[in-house]
Amino acid sequence: MDKPWSNSGNSADGNAKDQQLEQFRVDNDGKKMTTNQGIKVSNDEDSLKAGVRGPTLMEDFHFREKITHFDHERIPERVVHARGYAAHGEFVLYESMQEYTKAGFLQKVGSKTPVFLRFSNVVGSLGSMDTARDVRGFAVKFYTEEGNYDLVGNNIPVFFIQDAIKFPDLIHAAKPEPNNEMPQAATAHDTFWDFVANNQESAHMIMWLMSDRAIPKNYRMIEGFGVHTFRFINDKGKSRFVKFHWKPVLGVHSLVWDEAQIIAGKDTDFQRRDLWEAIEIGDFPEYELGIQMIEQDEEFRFDFDILDATKIWPEEMVPVKIIGKMTLNRNVDNVFAETEQVAFHPGNVVPGIDFTNDPLLQGRLFSYLDTQLIRLGGPNFAEIPINRPICPIHNNQRNGFSRQTINVGRVSYHKNSLANNTPSTSTAAEGGFVHYEEKVEGRITRSRSKSFDDHFSQARLFWNSMSPPEKQHIINAFSFEVGKVKSQSVRQQVVNMFVRVDKEMATIIASNVGVNKPVGEQINVTLSSPALSQANTVKLPQTLKVGVLIGDGFDGTEVNNVLKVLTKYGVRYSIIAERLGAIKSKDGVQLTATETYQTTDSVLFDALYVVGVKADNQAKFNQDIQIYINQAFRHYKPIGVATTGVPFFSASNAKLGPGIVIATGNADFGKKFVDAIAKQRFWDRDIY
Repeated sequence: MDKPWSNSGNSADGNAKDQQLEQFRVDNDGKKMTTNQGIKVSNDEDSLKAGVRGPTLMEDFHFREKITHFDHERIPERVVHARGYAAHGEFVLYESMQEYTKAGFLQKVGSKTPVFLRFSNVVGSLGSMDTARDVRGFAVKFYTEEGNYDLVGNNIPVFFIQDAIKFPDLIHAAKPEPNNEMPQAATAHDTFWDFVANNQESAHMIMWLMSDRAIPKNYRMIEGFGVHTFRFINDKGKSRFVKFHWKPVLGVHSLVWDEAQIIAGKDTDFQRRDLWEAIEIGDFPEYELGIQMIEQDEEFRFDFDILDATKIWPEEMVPVKIIGKMTLNRNVDNVFAETEQVAFHPGNVVPGIDFTNDPLLQGRLFSYLDTQLIRLGGPNFAEIPINRPICPIHNNQRNGFSRQTINVGRVSYHKNSLANNTPSTSTAAEGGFVHYEEKVEGRITRSRSKSFDDHFSQARLFWNSMSPPEKQHIINAFSFEVGKVKSQSVRQQVVNMFVRVDKEMATIIASNVGVNKPVGEQINVTLSSPALSQANTVKLPQTLKVGVLIGDGFDGTEVNNVLKVLTKYGVRYSIIAERLGAIKSKDGVQLTATETYQTTDSVLFDALYVVGVKADNQAKFNQDIQIYINQAFRHYKPIGVATTGVPFFSASNAKLGPGIVIATGNADFGKKFVDAIAKQRFWDRDIY
């Protein structure tokens, strides 16, 4: 029986999507093995043979089924966003949007909607590393009772191109070069930068890509953006332009480039592991949903085109209104069944949310649906459990590969009399989706609006908005990426292009990559947007991770007190020693080492607590601790030093200064260390 609209997304006894998925879950624990036909299996070790050393027999149906299924277990990976990780959660509405949209899940304050969020890297293949410099996908599927709504975006609010017809060219240029299939998951090569230099609409996006935003610390600390301009439509038919923002409660934080490269070798799965572990221990990631709105009659009042996907609406001009919060509170049960088979599509909208004429969005409305057909085996991908809406589905679509729905009755067409013309359409009042009636007129033309011509003003605004360390990181990123380009001509074209953004920046890059000083001048834009700088983000200690470098003979009272303070403020820690197991203090306190200096690394922690003291191989122990300290110091991380840890710190290359907290004579050491951990980076530190 069809459920009435409840505006909750949840049934009375829990999350409606979770309940729907429950009927598809299979737990093999304690069960007898069967074939896919339900026949119990007597032997799963040996194929059926004619004699113990004879040939395998064709009649071995169990062998054939098992091998055939294995041979077909892989599906095509996504062309882009192949490497992804996902989790379930719920969205809770803070403030009713009834004035602006008739979307059911945005009406009632406190209403809950099940969601599924997939993070991803754009360029790399399924087996690439998490920490590559890249755009991150941020795709949310809302399981509303009016149908699925997909907000399919990125962690960067703009894009490389303005028209979707250029998307294949962009991806062909960014992917590994076809003559040698290198480099993997990287844009530091000739074809990408040749594309950039010859498609200057990419200028703004490249500034974001060369910034710290492209090497996020983890998925819990990235922003999400809808990128495009959409519409809100209310129940009176009034339209407003809208952009969507996801703001992480923990703030926006990033890795440093050297750190990102080392992590790629130490733990390829660094970011997905962080997400999985955070949810498993109850540190549920949270993101507040914000919207920017522009009235219909204000469409042309800005010095940029609001439909241009290479432009932001600066928050100082168009404030972000926070309307709700998404919490990720459950990991997937099976990565393939859920994360890999989930099918997002920006065309999946509900009444009250509609599209605009953004030419990049218009192309995505075709492309996403088209790609699911080959990846997921035909038109019935919406019947895969993770993709199923929680509301009833009734239409005249039939058959196709892997059809699961058993439609009863003889009628599968519209209009009809044999089934009283059902399933029947719905009016707008009944919840039927009615497209916004925008007036459209003009000549058919293959061209672009002149209002899309400015490619550098917002790139300059982004540069103006960065703090000095962020600007230096952008210069370093350009120098690395363009320095990997073999063609001197392309390197010269790139610096000549980005002199329009900032002359000093481009001149330094030119020197670093071995080309002539750039030709041209920077554009005259003095505006900045403080909201774009990570220097202004939220800084909290909660969920950050501290590596405790320790050996036998430590001061149990001092260390225990510090660990209690860390726990009080929600800081996680790992005990790292020369061996796993018990570590004993001089006063009878015992801790358990869960990591050794060989099984983990400084780059996997947000801060270090240096304790010392004794080990079986003292020389190696001392050296291991020094390596950890030197690396954390070079990556601008906070380091707390226990009373017994001072000799170890003194023997390292690290220096006293910002972010170094010493326990000796410091009665409030624990709290000061926590404050340093919350800050995360100390860019004013002299690391040379």
